[in-house]
Amino acid sequence: MKLRQPLLQRGEMAQKGVQLDREAFSCSICLDLLKDPVAIPCGHSYCLNCIKSHWDTEDEKTIYSCPQCRQTFTPRPVLRKNTMLAVLVEELKKTGLQAAPADHCYAGPDDVACDVCTGRKLKACKSCLQCLASYCEKHLQPHYELPVFEKHKLVEPSKKLQENVCSHHNEEMKVFCRTDQQSICYLCLMDEHKGHDTVSAAAERSEKQRELEVSQQNIQQRIQDREKDVKLLQQEVEAINGFADKTVGNSEKMFTELIRLMEKRCSDVKQQVRSQQQTEVSRVRELQEKLEQEITELKRKDAELEKLSHTEDHNQFLHDYPSLSPLSESTHSSSIKIRPLRFFEDVTAAVSEVRDKLQDVLREKWTNISPTMTEVDVLLSEPEPKTRAEFLKYSSDITLDPNTAQTRLLLSDGNRKVTVMREQQSYSSHPDRFTYWCQVLSKESLMGRCYWEVELRGEVVYVAVTYKNISRAGRSDECLFGRNDKSWALDCDSNSYNFWYNKVITPVSGPQSSRVGVYLDHKAGILSFYSISETMTLLHRVQTTFTQPLHAGLWFYNFEDSAELCKLK
Repeated sequence: MKLRQPLLQRGEMAQKGVQLDREAFSCSICLDLLKDPVAIPCGHSYCLNCIKSHWDTEDEKTIYSCPQCRQTFTPRPVLRKNTMLAVLVEELKKTGLQAAPADHCYAGPDDVACDVCTGRKLKACKSCLQCLASYCEKHLQPHYELPVFEKHKLVEPSKKLQENVCSHHNEEMKVFCRTDQQSICYLCLMDEHKGHDTVSAAAERSEKQRELEVSQQNIQQRIQDREKDVKLLQQEVEAINGFADKTVGNSEKMFTELIRLMEKRCSDVKQQVRSQQQTEVSRVRELQEKLEQEITELKRKDAELEKLSHTEDHNQFLHDYPSLSPLSESTHSSSIKIRPLRFFEDVTAAVSEVRDKLQDVLREKWTNISPTMTEVDVLLSEPEPKTRAEFLKYSSDITLDPNTAQTRLLLSDGNRKVTVMREQQSYSSHPDRFTYWCQVLSKESLMGRCYWEVELRGEVVYVAVTYKNISRAGRSDECLFGRNDKSWALDCDSNSYNFWYNKVITPVSGPQSSRVGVYLDHKAGILSFYSISETMTLLHRVQTTFTQPLHAGLWFYNFEDSAELCKLK
């Protein structure tokens, strides 16, 4: 005999059956009971509008898919209402059973809840600025269907609707007071905001919206600019890494060659010393053997004489005496000289001199290399200086190189000042010296950001920068500042300025001054000349690409003219 199930247990099963029915007749897109159900080729069913909307978003494609099983269809399937399923859904609705919302449709602590729902509240999908309430999809329907709600403004769900209500008059705040920079209601206009500059909140919003759009455009432009900067910096990193690897490889190769050369020279010196050692030792050994032989002979002769001296028979003595062999020629002591070992001393001195010269060369070249290696460029380029105080941050201590000065140029004041003399100066010959034009270069090479000032005295002085490999000998344009592609020069006449590069002259306007400032940003390719007086005025600016370190230069045209590199620190 079958036992009856308890009522409670039967009720639970009934509930499970209802839940199963709800899931079977619910649309997986909207999670509600099917409305105008349609079945697609894979067998899954959806609301007609839901699947149409889903596929409308895929219209750019040629393949359409099922939201559940992801099966694809080509072309887009024709949708027809499933009449039998529609009848079943309608019968289910008549029983009063509605599709239960999924858990994720209920409002959580951080969500805006529907103000109309009772019990467990659903998430609000819109908030109404007129009703000052938030609604779920079901309770929002009257706003879409009834004419009375036509002018109500719906916005995204908000928890701050009460902030739109005036705390004094409990009226919606539709006015903005520009005087006090706050939102107010119409009654406030008659009260504490009377006579203030006021506009509608919508008008103020429109104006602020325009400002916001401008700000947004500026931000977007800055984002684009920064992205370009990042890309350029990435390219720079790649270039730095490439050049560094290449430089390290070349340096290792050259130092290896230098070490091999040093080892070869060391081997040659060692061989020469050993050869000379062998020669000298052989000479001494030969003389030593000769002396030892002479000593042996002398000892033998001495023994003979000693024996004869002891002969008692006078006749025998006289008979043997003539038979004594004569002494061989003695080695003269003057032939035995201890030579001062000059050869070895000379070798030591020569090697020491080579060592000292090599150390000097390496020390001098390393001094030139180190500033370049230790200089840190700012990745995001710093703006060009605007004031003299900013320029002075980059001031460089520059002196003139006597080895480059033409022989009529007299250097003084620690090689900072140069004057054109009528008589030749007693300079030694040097390959770096300008032989014809009255020109001189700075001793220091210029990299990175540099600034210096020149005090001019005379009628015509050219203030220039140039690559070190500018020609020096002769009177051709290849030697002259501004007349070739290796130098840039500002002609500072007593009445005017002109800029020269590669034989092209550019007239320059600006206030006359006895002092000229020069700013160089080697990496950025910027070279600027300034007239310095009580104010600082830009005379000419060059934007180019520098491929080598630069040197400051001065060129003079008349006797007695002079210039001085100013001490700025």
